[in-house]
Amino acid sequence: ILDEATSAVDTRTELHIQKALEQLSHGRTTFNIAHRLSTLRNADRLIVIENGNLVEMGTHAEIYALEGVYYRLYQIQKEALKMRGLEEK
Repeated sequence: ILDEATSAVDTRTELHIQKALEQLSHGRTTFNIAHRLSTLRNADRLIVIENGNLVEMGTHAEIYALEGVYYRLYQIQKEALKMRGLEEK
């Protein structure tokens, strides 16, 4: 269980940590709790909880396409990164 594992690091360090975690968690069930949505983008399954209720579940592409809670939060974070000159690749 990883709870905000990359919340206190810069974007470059986050990428290094993500790569290491992908290798370490391969073939294992891993719960990753995060507000920084880019951390979760490559997960097999995402679960979005709002006000204690499960509101969306699926892959990044599946729930992003719903244009619901996850989509709105992702867009907000993407825009914030863009404003800081740290656009997502």
